[in-house]
Amino acid sequence: VSAGGIMCTKPRSEREDPLIPMKRGYSVALFWAVILFTLVCRFMLHTPQAPSAWWHFALCGLVGLICAYLLVLITQYYTDYNYTPVKKIALASATGHGTNIIAGISVGMESTALPVIVISCSLFASYTLGATSGLPANTAGLFGTACATMGMLCTAVFVLSMNNFGPIADNAGGVVEMSEQPDEVRAITDRLDAVGNVTKAATKGYAVGGSALACFLLFQAFLDEISVLVNHPIAAVDLTKVEIIIGGILGIMMVFLFVGWSIDAVGRTAQQVVIEVRRQFKTFPGIMDRTKKNRNMA
Repeated sequence: VSAGGIMCTKPRSEREDPLIPMKRGYSVALFWAVILFTLVCRFMLHTPQAPSAWWHFALCGLVGLICAYLLVLITQYYTDYNYTPVKKIALASATGHGTNIIAGISVGMESTALPVIVISCSLFASYTLGATSGLPANTAGLFGTACATMGMLCTAVFVLSMNNFGPIADNAGGVVEMSEQPDEVRAITDRLDAVGNVTKAATKGYAVGGSALACFLLFQAFLDEISVLVNHPIAAVDLTKVEIIIGGILGIMMVFLFVGWSIDAVGRTAQQVVIEVRRQFKTFPGIMDRTKKNRNMA
Protein backbone atom coordinates (compact mmCIF):
# COMPACT_ATOMS: atom_id res chain seq x y z
CA VAL A 1 0.00 0.00 0.00
CA SER A 2 2.63 2.53 1.05
CA ALA A 3 4.95 1.46 -1.79
CA GLY A 4 2.24 2.32 -4.31
CA GLY A 5 1.80 5.73 -2.74
CA ILE A 6 5.54 6.41 -2.69
CA MET A 7 5.71 5.67 -6.43
CA CYS A 8 3.18 8.49 -7.05
CA THR A 9 5.17 11.25 -5.32
CA LYS A 10 6.96 12.47 -8.44
CA PRO A 11 6.29 16.22 -8.95
CA ARG A 12 4.50 17.23 -12.13
CA SER A 13 6.54 20.40 -12.62
CA GLU A 14 9.48 22.25 -11.07
CA ARG A 15 7.18 24.94 -9.68
CA GLU A 16 4.88 22.53 -7.87
CA ASP A 17 4.92 22.79 -4.08
CA PRO A 18 6.93 19.78 -2.80
CA LEU A 19 4.21 18.97 -0.29
CA ILE A 20 1.57 18.44 -3.00
CA PRO A 21 3.20 15.29 -4.51
CA MET A 22 3.50 13.84 -1.02
CA LYS A 23 -0.17 14.43 -0.30
CA ARG A 24 -1.04 12.97 -3.69
CA GLY A 25 0.98 9.84 -2.92
CA TYR A 26 -0.59 9.61 0.53
CA SER A 27 -4.04 9.80 -1.04
CA VAL A 28 -3.15 6.91 -3.35
CA ALA A 29 -1.93 4.88 -0.38
CA LEU A 30 -5.18 5.62 1.47
CA PHE A 31 -7.23 4.56 -1.55
CA TRP A 32 -5.55 1.16 -1.78
CA ALA A 33 -5.66 0.77 2.00
CA VAL A 34 -9.45 1.18 1.99
CA ILE A 35 -9.88 -1.47 -0.71
CA LEU A 36 -7.50 -4.01 0.81
CA PHE A 37 -8.74 -3.47 4.37
CA THR A 38 -12.32 -4.06 3.22
CA LEU A 39 -11.33 -7.28 1.43
CA VAL A 40 -9.45 -8.55 4.47
CA CYS A 41 -12.44 -7.85 6.72
CA ARG A 42 -14.75 -9.66 4.31
CA PHE A 43 -12.66 -12.83 4.12
CA MET A 44 -11.45 -12.98 7.73
CA LEU A 45 -14.25 -11.47 9.82
CA HIS A 46 -17.40 -12.76 8.13
CA THR A 47 -19.41 -14.99 10.46
CA PRO A 48 -22.88 -16.59 10.05
CA GLN A 49 -23.81 -15.48 13.58
CA ALA A 50 -23.49 -11.82 12.54
CA PRO A 51 -23.47 -11.52 8.73
CA SER A 52 -23.13 -7.73 8.77
CA ALA A 53 -20.32 -7.59 11.33
CA TRP A 54 -17.52 -7.62 8.74
CA TRP A 55 -18.54 -4.39 7.05
CA HIS A 56 -19.00 -2.71 10.43
CA PHE A 57 -15.36 -3.50 11.17
CA ALA A 58 -14.36 -2.42 7.66
CA LEU A 59 -16.00 0.93 8.37
CA CYS A 60 -14.03 1.08 11.61
CA GLY A 61 -10.86 0.76 9.55
CA LEU A 62 -12.10 3.54 7.28
CA VAL A 63 -12.62 5.71 10.35
CA GLY A 64 -8.98 5.15 11.31
CA LEU A 65 -7.78 6.06 7.81
CA ILE A 66 -9.86 9.24 7.76
CA CYS A 67 -8.53 10.13 11.20
CA ALA A 68 -4.95 9.75 9.98
CA TYR A 69 -5.57 11.91 6.90
CA LEU A 70 -7.26 14.65 8.90
CA LEU A 71 -4.39 14.72 11.39
CA VAL A 72 -1.96 15.22 8.51
CA LEU A 73 -4.05 18.09 7.11
CA ILE A 74 -4.38 19.74 10.53
CA THR A 75 -0.63 19.47 11.07
CA GLN A 76 -0.03 21.06 7.67
CA TYR A 77 -2.34 23.94 8.56
CA TYR A 78 -0.48 24.74 11.78
CA THR A 79 3.09 24.23 10.47
CA ASP A 80 3.08 25.22 6.78
CA TYR A 81 4.24 28.75 5.94
CA ASN A 82 1.35 29.16 3.49
CA TYR A 83 -1.27 29.24 6.26
CA THR A 84 -2.33 31.78 8.88
CA PRO A 85 -0.77 30.34 12.09
CA VAL A 86 2.81 30.44 10.78
CA LYS A 87 2.24 33.84 9.18
CA LYS A 88 0.94 35.14 12.51
CA ILE A 89 4.09 33.97 14.29
CA ALA A 90 6.26 35.57 11.59
CA LEU A 91 4.32 38.83 11.92
CA ALA A 92 4.84 38.81 15.67
CA SER A 93 8.61 38.72 15.06
CA ALA A 94 8.38 42.28 13.74
CA THR A 95 7.74 43.57 17.27
CA GLY A 96 10.49 41.68 19.10
CA HIS A 97 11.48 38.37 20.63
CA GLY A 98 8.91 38.48 23.42
CA THR A 99 5.88 38.80 21.16
CA ASN A 100 7.30 36.11 18.88
CA ILE A 101 7.57 33.66 21.79
CA ILE A 102 4.07 34.53 22.99
CA ALA A 103 2.60 34.02 19.52
CA GLY A 104 4.41 30.67 19.14
CA ILE A 105 3.19 29.34 22.48
CA SER A 106 -0.32 30.55 21.69
CA VAL A 107 -0.46 28.77 18.34
CA GLY A 108 1.08 25.63 19.82
CA MET A 109 -1.54 25.37 22.56
CA GLU A 110 -4.38 26.25 20.20
CA SER A 111 -3.26 23.53 17.78
CA THR A 112 -4.22 20.81 20.27
CA ALA A 113 -7.94 21.44 19.82
CA LEU A 114 -8.66 20.08 16.34
CA PRO A 115 -6.59 16.87 16.68
CA VAL A 116 -8.30 16.05 19.98
CA ILE A 117 -11.74 16.56 18.43
CA VAL A 118 -10.82 14.33 15.47
CA ILE A 119 -9.43 11.58 17.72
CA SER A 120 -12.47 11.73 20.00
CA CYS A 121 -14.89 11.48 17.08
CA SER A 122 -12.91 8.58 15.61
CA LEU A 123 -12.87 6.75 18.93
CA PHE A 124 -16.60 7.16 19.44
CA ALA A 125 -17.47 6.23 15.84
CA SER A 126 -15.31 3.09 15.80
CA TYR A 127 -16.61 1.90 19.16
CA THR A 128 -20.23 2.50 18.11
CA LEU A 129 -19.78 0.71 14.77
CA GLY A 130 -18.27 -2.27 16.55
CA ALA A 131 -20.92 -2.35 19.27
CA THR A 132 -23.73 -2.35 16.67
CA SER A 133 -22.20 -5.16 14.57
CA GLY A 134 -24.47 -7.85 16.04
CA LEU A 135 -21.80 -9.36 18.29
CA PRO A 136 -21.53 -8.82 22.10
CA ALA A 137 -21.54 -5.06 22.44
CA ASN A 138 -18.61 -4.34 24.74
CA THR A 139 -16.20 -6.82 23.18
CA ALA A 140 -17.21 -5.89 19.64
CA GLY A 141 -16.87 -2.20 20.47
CA LEU A 142 -13.32 -2.74 21.67
CA PHE A 143 -12.57 -4.78 18.56
CA GLY A 144 -13.98 -1.95 16.43
CA THR A 145 -11.55 0.45 18.10
CA ALA A 146 -8.75 -2.02 17.37
CA CYS A 147 -9.80 -2.12 13.71
CA ALA A 148 -9.70 1.68 13.57
CA THR A 149 -6.18 1.59 15.00
CA MET A 150 -5.10 -1.01 12.45
CA GLY A 151 -6.70 1.02 9.67
CA MET A 152 -4.75 4.05 10.81
CA LEU A 153 -1.53 2.03 10.77
CA CYS A 154 -2.09 0.77 7.21
CA THR A 155 -0.13 3.73 5.84
CA ALA A 156 2.50 3.83 8.60
CA VAL A 157 5.35 3.15 6.16
CA PHE A 158 4.38 6.10 3.95
CA VAL A 159 4.12 8.45 6.95
CA LEU A 160 7.51 7.32 8.24
CA SER A 161 8.94 7.97 4.78
CA MET A 162 7.58 11.51 4.98
CA ASN A 163 9.32 11.85 8.33
CA ASN A 164 12.64 10.78 6.81
CA PHE A 165 12.29 13.48 4.16
CA GLY A 166 12.69 16.20 6.81
CA PRO A 167 16.25 15.46 8.03
CA ILE A 168 17.41 14.72 4.47
CA ALA A 169 16.19 18.11 3.23
CA ASP A 170 17.65 19.81 6.31
CA ASN A 171 21.07 18.25 5.76
CA ALA A 172 20.92 19.14 2.06
CA GLY A 173 20.41 22.77 3.03
CA GLY A 174 23.43 22.62 5.32
CA VAL A 175 25.62 21.13 2.59
CA VAL A 176 24.52 23.80 0.12
CA GLU A 177 25.26 26.58 2.61
CA MET A 178 28.68 25.24 3.64
CA SER A 179 29.71 24.68 0.01
CA GLU A 180 28.75 28.29 -0.82
CA GLN A 181 26.36 27.43 -3.61
CA PRO A 182 24.51 30.18 -5.53
CA ASP A 183 21.47 31.82 -3.93
CA GLU A 184 19.05 30.12 -6.32
CA VAL A 185 20.23 26.71 -5.10
CA ARG A 186 19.80 27.77 -1.49
CA ALA A 187 16.28 29.00 -2.29
CA ILE A 188 15.35 25.48 -3.49
CA THR A 189 16.75 23.76 -0.41
CA ASP A 190 15.08 26.30 1.89
CA ARG A 191 11.75 25.46 0.29
CA LEU A 192 12.39 21.74 0.74
CA ASP A 193 13.48 22.35 4.34
CA ALA A 194 10.22 24.15 5.09
CA VAL A 195 8.25 21.20 3.70
CA GLY A 196 10.43 18.85 5.74
CA ASN A 197 9.40 20.63 8.92
CA VAL A 198 5.76 20.02 8.01
CA THR A 199 6.30 16.32 7.30
CA LYS A 200 8.20 15.80 10.55
CA ALA A 201 5.40 17.44 12.51
CA ALA A 202 2.80 15.40 10.61
CA THR A 203 4.53 12.20 11.68
CA LYS A 204 4.38 13.24 15.32
CA GLY A 205 0.65 13.99 15.02
CA TYR A 206 0.08 10.65 13.30
CA ALA A 207 1.89 8.81 16.10
CA VAL A 208 -0.06 10.62 18.80
CA GLY A 209 -3.36 9.85 17.06
CA GLY A 210 -2.56 6.15 16.78
CA SER A 211 -1.48 6.03 20.41
CA ALA A 212 -4.66 7.75 21.55
CA LEU A 213 -6.81 5.15 19.79
CA ALA A 214 -4.70 2.31 21.17
CA CYS A 215 -4.66 3.53 24.79
CA PHE A 216 -8.37 2.77 25.16
CA LEU A 217 -7.65 -0.84 24.25
CA LEU A 218 -4.71 -1.01 26.64
CA PHE A 219 -6.94 -0.02 29.57
CA GLN A 220 -9.31 -2.87 28.81
CA ALA A 221 -6.47 -5.33 28.23
CA PHE A 222 -5.02 -4.39 31.60
CA LEU A 223 -8.36 -4.99 33.31
CA ASP A 224 -8.71 -8.37 31.58
CA GLU A 225 -5.32 -9.46 32.83
CA ILE A 226 -6.12 -8.31 36.37
CA SER A 227 -9.46 -10.13 36.22
CA VAL A 228 -7.67 -13.37 35.33
CA LEU A 229 -5.15 -12.81 38.09
CA VAL A 230 -7.72 -12.24 40.85
CA ASN A 231 -10.26 -14.74 39.45
CA HIS A 232 -13.20 -12.33 39.25
CA PRO A 233 -14.20 -9.64 36.72
CA ILE A 234 -13.04 -6.08 37.29
CA ALA A 235 -15.48 -3.58 35.81
CA ALA A 236 -15.40 -0.65 38.24
CA VAL A 237 -12.92 1.57 36.39
CA ASP A 238 -14.92 4.10 34.46
CA LEU A 239 -12.02 4.83 32.11
CA THR A 240 -13.03 1.77 30.12
CA LYS A 241 -16.20 3.58 29.04
CA VAL A 242 -15.75 5.44 25.80
CA GLU A 243 -17.77 8.43 27.04
CA ILE A 244 -15.42 8.90 30.00
CA ILE A 245 -12.31 8.69 27.82
CA ILE A 246 -13.71 11.25 25.38
CA GLY A 247 -14.78 13.56 28.20
CA GLY A 248 -11.33 13.40 29.76
CA ILE A 249 -9.57 14.09 26.47
CA LEU A 250 -11.87 17.01 25.67
CA GLY A 251 -11.42 18.42 29.17
CA ILE A 252 -7.63 18.35 28.86
CA MET A 253 -7.89 19.95 25.43
CA MET A 254 -9.96 22.84 26.77
CA VAL A 255 -7.13 23.86 29.12
CA PHE A 256 -4.65 24.18 26.26
CA LEU A 257 -7.17 25.85 23.95
CA PHE A 258 -8.21 28.63 26.35
CA VAL A 259 -4.66 29.18 27.62
CA GLY A 260 -3.58 29.50 23.99
CA TRP A 261 -6.31 32.03 23.28
CA SER A 262 -5.40 34.01 26.41
CA ILE A 263 -1.71 34.12 25.49
CA ASP A 264 -2.65 35.13 21.95
CA ALA A 265 -4.66 38.08 23.31
CA VAL A 266 -1.70 39.17 25.45
CA GLY A 267 0.63 38.83 22.47
CA ARG A 268 -1.52 40.94 20.17
CA THR A 269 -1.80 43.65 22.85
CA ALA A 270 1.97 43.60 23.37
CA GLN A 271 2.53 43.98 19.64
CA GLN A 272 0.38 47.10 19.56
CA VAL A 273 2.25 48.55 22.56
CA VAL A 274 5.62 47.96 20.88
CA ILE A 275 4.37 49.48 17.61
CA GLU A 276 3.12 52.58 19.43
CA VAL A 277 6.35 53.00 21.41
CA ARG A 278 8.40 52.73 18.24
CA ARG A 279 6.14 55.25 16.52
CA GLN A 280 6.58 57.77 19.32
CA PHE A 281 10.35 57.33 19.40
CA LYS A 282 10.44 57.95 15.66
CA THR A 283 8.01 60.89 15.71
CA PHE A 284 9.37 62.54 18.88
CA PRO A 285 13.13 61.83 19.14
CA GLY A 286 13.33 64.19 22.12
CA ILE A 287 11.76 61.52 24.33
CA MET A 288 15.15 59.81 24.61
CA ASP A 289 16.92 62.91 26.01
CA ARG A 290 13.81 64.00 27.95
CA THR A 291 13.30 67.22 26.03
CA LYS A 292 9.85 65.97 25.10
CA LYS A 293 7.26 63.90 26.89
CA ASN A 294 5.69 60.77 25.53
CA ARG A 295 2.04 60.83 24.41
CA ASN A 296 -0.04 58.55 26.59
CA MET A 297 -2.78 56.84 24.62
CA ALA A 298 -6.23 56.66 26.19
